[in-house]
Amino acid sequence: MEAQKRFILNFFLLLLAAAVFGGLIWVNIGYARQNPGGYDFIPRWLGTRLFIMEGQSPYSEATTLEIQQYILGRQARPDEDQSLFVYPFYSFVLFLPFAVFADFAVARGVLMAVMEVAILVIAGLGINLARWKISPLQLGFVMLFSVLGYHSVRPVINTNISVLIALFIFLALWAVREKHDVLAGFLLVLATAKPQMVVLLIPLILLWALFQRRLLIVTSFFGIFTVVMVASLLLLPGWPMDFLRQMIAYPDYTLANTPGAVFKEWLPGIGSQMGWVMTGIMAFILLVEWVQAFNKDFRWFYWTACLTLVITNWFGVQTATENYIALLPAVILVFAIWVERWRWLGRFLTGLSMLVLTGGVWWLFLATLEYRDGAAFQHSVMFFPLPLFLLICLFWIRHWAVLETRPLLDELRSSVHG
Repeated sequence: MEAQKRFILNFFLLLLAAAVFGGLIWVNIGYARQNPGGYDFIPRWLGTRLFIMEGQSPYSEATTLEIQQYILGRQARPDEDQSLFVYPFYSFVLFLPFAVFADFAVARGVLMAVMEVAILVIAGLGINLARWKISPLQLGFVMLFSVLGYHSVRPVINTNISVLIALFIFLALWAVREKHDVLAGFLLVLATAKPQMVVLLIPLILLWALFQRRLLIVTSFFGIFTVVMVASLLLLPGWPMDFLRQMIAYPDYTLANTPGAVFKEWLPGIGSQMGWVMTGIMAFILLVEWVQAFNKDFRWFYWTACLTLVITNWFGVQTATENYIALLPAVILVFAIWVERWRWLGRFLTGLSMLVLTGGVWWLFLATLEYRDGAAFQHSVMFFPLPLFLLICLFWIRHWAVLETRPLLDELRSSVHG
């Protein structure tokens, strides 16, 4: 009888979740129709459609021209965004569920809804990985912070696939902790669909796995990646060279997207040198922290993984503020340590940081908006606040994050008194 009641309850909960998700899709499709945009997604949506419908390479000049015609109504000028596909070919698997919709507003609306749910899951994974014994009230505030922050809203509005990549990253880290090593390898392969987000993280994970003798993570990653590459080459031979050409061309038509490029824009005389100095400092920090983490447990490794994701954006690798959604669990780790170590002071610091990282960052974005040819653009200053906050705070909490947490101490105390 109890099993039957549980089944009925779960069934109605599933129906409720489906209805809520359907309503979310409907709202997002309405938004997409009334607010043209999603320009991060159009080249991937149309490139994937042209491949699956007509067998046309997403890297071809013909595809690029069709994408430009769709966005601009004409061919793009050399000084404009060229709207290239510029993703590994096998990433079309991620775009395929949305590319089946011929109406871009529908495709965009569905993807936006998926991303909004994914952000909540990423926040939940961040809480779980930090082992935060969070109260319901704190959970509500963290979830609101997660969905309303600038670095969450921006990728959803632009429909940038970075949200899904961040989801794969933290599902993979969860799988590593739970020792689901094949699943971890598979998820890491999925995360390579946007390689600039995991260019440093995957080497860290694989090296740590080798030192921990978790060889199944390494073999499953390389085995699955090999299968994916062979299958993609059978579908579109020679695509890696086409992808590489588009990657090389990408910085020529986009706004500054590395610290060095930003510094050069601000200080043409010494900007490039400042960028190289920053890369050198970041490389030194990573080398020191990686070496210390290799023989340590998951808690230490997880802090190092969060630091690595932060530094990736200041390492000289092409990035975008949309990618900062992958830093959300690092922010949650900081909050968790604050609350667990300092109780009321920790709650105050957490609340203040949420206020600054939402209202403050939104204010900075609006106050520094740049207008070019009648279009609004994000100022390059937006590349710096969140990584700077996290670099300071991650080293502040380092001792408690890697060596001890209040839940661990509480467990030890209770076992002694028990």
